[in-house]
Amino acid sequence: MADRFASLPDRRAIIDRRALADVLDELGTSEQATAQKRASLAILLKDALRDGRTEIARRLAQSPSRGREATSGQAFLIDQIIRLLHDFTVGYLYPAANRSSGERLTLIAVGGYGRGEMAPHSDIDIGFLTPFKQTAWVEQVIESMLYTLWDLGLKVGHSSRSLDEMVRMARSDLSIRTALLESRYIWGDRALYEEATARFLAEVVSGTEKAFVAEKLAERDERHKRMGDSRYVVEPNVKEGKGGLRDLHTLFWIGKYLHKVRTVGELVDSGLLTRDELRQFEKAENFLLAVRCHLHILTNRAEDRLTFDVQREIAARMNFADRPGKSAVERFMQLYFLHAKTVGDVTGVFLAHLDDQLAQRGRRFLPAFVRRVRKLEGFELDRGRITIPSDDWFQTDPVRLIELFALADKHQVEIHPTAMRAARRDAGMIDAKVRKDPRANALFLDILTSRNNPETVLRWMNEAAVFGRFVPDFGRVVAQMQFDMYHHYTVDEHSIRAIGLLARIEKGDLKEDHPLATVIISQLVSRRTLYVAVLLHDIAKGRGGDHSVLGAEVAERLCPRLGLSPAETETVSWLIRHHLLMSATAFKRDLADFKTILDFTRVVQSPERLKLLLALTVVDIRAVGPGVWNGWKRQLLTDLYDSAEEVLRLGHKQRGRDARIAEKKTAVAAALGMDGATFVPLARRMTDSFWIAEPADVAARNLAMIGHGTQDGLAIEASFDAERDATLVSVHAVDHAGLFYRIAGGIHLAGGNIIDARVHTTRDGLAIDNFLVQDPLGRPFNEDSQIARLKQAIADSLANRHRLVDRLVAKPMARARADAFRIEPSAIIDNMASNRFTVIEVNAQDRPALLNQLAYALFQSKVMLHSAHIATYGERAVDTFYVTDLLGGKIENKTRLKTLEKRLVDAAAGVITEEGRAAA
Repeated sequence: MADRFASLPDRRAIIDRRALADVLDELGTSEQATAQKRASLAILLKDALRDGRTEIARRLAQSPSRGREATSGQAFLIDQIIRLLHDFTVGYLYPAANRSSGERLTLIAVGGYGRGEMAPHSDIDIGFLTPFKQTAWVEQVIESMLYTLWDLGLKVGHSSRSLDEMVRMARSDLSIRTALLESRYIWGDRALYEEATARFLAEVVSGTEKAFVAEKLAERDERHKRMGDSRYVVEPNVKEGKGGLRDLHTLFWIGKYLHKVRTVGELVDSGLLTRDELRQFEKAENFLLAVRCHLHILTNRAEDRLTFDVQREIAARMNFADRPGKSAVERFMQLYFLHAKTVGDVTGVFLAHLDDQLAQRGRRFLPAFVRRVRKLEGFELDRGRITIPSDDWFQTDPVRLIELFALADKHQVEIHPTAMRAARRDAGMIDAKVRKDPRANALFLDILTSRNNPETVLRWMNEAAVFGRFVPDFGRVVAQMQFDMYHHYTVDEHSIRAIGLLARIEKGDLKEDHPLATVIISQLVSRRTLYVAVLLHDIAKGRGGDHSVLGAEVAERLCPRLGLSPAETETVSWLIRHHLLMSATAFKRDLADFKTILDFTRVVQSPERLKLLLALTVVDIRAVGPGVWNGWKRQLLTDLYDSAEEVLRLGHKQRGRDARIAEKKTAVAAALGMDGATFVPLARRMTDSFWIAEPADVAARNLAMIGHGTQDGLAIEASFDAERDATLVSVHAVDHAGLFYRIAGGIHLAGGNIIDARVHTTRDGLAIDNFLVQDPLGRPFNEDSQIARLKQAIADSLANRHRLVDRLVAKPMARARADAFRIEPSAIIDNMASNRFTVIEVNAQDRPALLNQLAYALFQSKVMLHSAHIATYGERAVDTFYVTDLLGGKIENKTRLKTLEKRLVDAAAGVITEEGRAAA
């Protein structure tokens, strides 16, 4: 279209085609040889391309939110380059005085280039169209143009087709049809372009409208699944992700295919968008285009994933600043997610209009399950979707804004987009009076604790802004990201997903993954206490303080309003205050140390709270994101629950230590099939701490190793442990100083991450150490080749066959994005957490060989390591060690503790001393 770039300001500052054409005419008429002309042409065009891109980048830096202007500028620049190239090629490189009718050629832009939306490193998709099969002259022109474009450093996607080929291929291939749908005339034979457009509409589009819509929506759904099926992932794909640019493109494609619209604005005339929705569409598109341009410039490539390592820089480029309780990058990402939410809102109403246009009378075009519902409290049903009888329905009684969603949940029906649009428009009518209304609060609590599908309905409420208005504290965390590698979703999405997981566990849908939680949920005295606590557990994030303490205070204010009793309110507040207690204890403390259990139960105090806390902990961890929950975490939480439940039920003296050890020995003997004469001498070699610490299956494996003895003082076993979702590595060796740090180094060199470790010494001076190992993505080693490599790496390390430190430092980090974060290392030494051990907790940025260097620092400090517990939260590693001095006592000398702390902090920071390098 001639006016495609009419709104682009001062286009000649980007590229002055007329002035450059005059220079090229002089070049074309010069006496230079053809090859020299081609080389000079490339130089001139490359300079023009560079200068144009520099000008566009300058404008973007000055006005960093003008994404549409930047992408239009890129497309305009490429248009002028191609026009100049075409004219020079056919005028001076391959002139043809009398071209036949078959030597007509038109150049079209397709795809994103056709829309006039090009990020700095986008591909240039060009179509070369001819009326019939290409002649030799046409082939020469196309080939020459492509070589010059490649010489300019451009990435060109091209096709060369006759009109018949174009029609045939567009009919058979959806992607080609979509690309041609956005085709735009660049240069060449204009009449041929018009003929191609007419044939495309008549022979490809006509009669296939409904099929195209269905295929595009199915393609969109598949893309969403592939990209995580949420618009609230904290490292979103700006182009392909849910709520991204491709979703907006899909709406435009559908409108263009159905109504032959040329611009997004014409979707209003076609009845697929209202004026307000068009403004939302354009505002979101402009922002997303700007983000994509900044992303391409920063990474210097066609990158569409907004990863942690660039988010902070883009926030700065787009002039976001820190605010109390919220950093610039978090504010930037919150706005990103609000725009992604807008894309979802616009998509919903667009599809509703589409449904109305395409469906037969009384039916739905889009797949839906239509229910027959009688009692709707004045609301109406439109083809299976609940809607409002009049435009002022919510204004007459704002409580109906909550009732709409309660009825949708109760009858399990969808909400008509007209009702959603009205709810979004009138959400501001939810004021303090509505929030205090007992009927509104009862309806909300019904939704939250529904046995149907509370996750979906709560998400609808959130997208309509009704949720945030009714619970203003929740509104503060809408679209709020957590800038770390651990949390995959925004705070509101995480909380709503946790509610959905809780509902599925209660129904028994996740019994295999969460057998204990499935059982105990049915035993709760007040299930609504749990649902409210799950919803509110992160509600105070981003306020600049301890979100657990602040969230507990929010619950104390909010729960009475929702209708909870004083006892329920107290329990919800307690759960929020301590919602991290169970995971911190299970993952960072030695559960074999009985004081750990006693300290935990001293806080929990009741079996009912223990049940509630387990369920909350499970859904909180699993709702963090895919791959975070695993069998090892389930095992640790189950062990802690069982031990704590026993203490809370019977008291800490109900089973003596000797009785527990005797029971464990009986189980191990049975597992090994040994009689007393064989088993007793073997068992006596193990200390009591071994029998307390190790589960029966691991103890049986260890005793079998000890019974077989070592070869050259060493035995290594490694096997996949399905129950713990990890690889269990056991090392039996002559005990010596530095054994642990060398094993840890060997495991890392084999590509393993240690998630738990227990260190034992037999009464006759042999070591038996157990490690649970996963790969960097949290998966076990279960292939023979992986396990063989793991065992060999440990053996090589213990035999000192290489300089361990140098090899570990050279091994790259599995997830380089962690460089976007900075964790200040710290070491906390606690002599009160255990009766027998000094407990050391080290917080550090996760990196290669961290555990090896921490263990070496312990070795340098001449302490005995008894167990290690490794937890990783994205980029943050939290490693806990239970240690004693060489005589088996706690380390209490203040000078020695300070030296130990400094060594560990230095090791956590990656400081390697010459002493350490030489020793390793």
